[in-house]
Amino acid sequence: MKRVQFYFLAVLCLQLGLPLTANAHRAWFLPAATVLSGEAPWVTVDGAVSNDIFYTDHAPLRLNELQVLAPDGSAVEAQNPHTGKHRSSFDLQLTQEGTYKIAIASSGLRARWETADGKRGGWPGRGPNATNAPFEKAVPKDAKNLEVSYSSRRIETFITAGQPSTKVFTPTGQGLEMQPITHPNDLFAGEPAKFTFLIDGKPAAGTKVTLIVDGMRYRNSQNAIELTADDKGVVSVTWPEAGRYWLEAEYQDNKAKAPATTRQGGYVATLEVLPL
Repeated sequence: MKRVQFYFLAVLCLQLGLPLTANAHRAWFLPAATVLSGEAPWVTVDGAVSNDIFYTDHAPLRLNELQVLAPDGSAVEAQNPHTGKHRSSFDLQLTQEGTYKIAIASSGLRARWETADGKRGGWPGRGPNATNAPFEKAVPKDAKNLEVSYSSRRIETFITAGQPSTKVFTPTGQGLEMQPITHPNDLFAGEPAKFTFLIDGKPAAGTKVTLIVDGMRYRNSQNAIELTADDKGVVSVTWPEAGRYWLEAEYQDNKAKAPATTRQGGYVATLEVLPL
């Protein structure tokens, strides 16, 4: 499990141009509020990669691939974007009633091998888009122990103005995605919630899910909730307390399209659970 987590961390760092270290860094969005009312309210969203969840202590989450979907499915431009040393931030004005989705997604081939003289090789390096790069030219013909995977990574959060809506949850059919059964902006302490995970549009049975509530900086244990998706890709949780939760899901199988031999999906979301 730890090996898989480190692999996803490495992929995330390469795709987002972040420094890779051995520490357990986590990427996240953090909206100032997830449920708002009033006429066209504004909300500020932070994004970072950190050691402690929701504390800006390592690197900013780059906004190059930021996507914001309005309740009607149209694209919305983030306002006042800024990237500093440890975090990025931007504002959104919620001019439509319903649920907005904020996301960064990436995917592509990854390869690693040993050269004829025993040195380790890998492709792509930091920055290039693996989907469009010349894979066949990058890997030496005499590469040994070649491992090729197709990986996808998605980081999301959700904000609702007024009444919740569901159009933004329509799956793209690419990578690991969460399709809520319980609306993510309608979560309350002590109540159950269910979420379906999909890999390339189909149920991702066996997906490993971790939930960690904020405040880990001030406790000795992470208090992680570990879940495994059933045959339909569904996980269920009863929220033990109110707060902001970091959700991470990971999936892997051997159903990748050639030249990849493994298919890997990573998904992260920030959810807010309110007191009853």
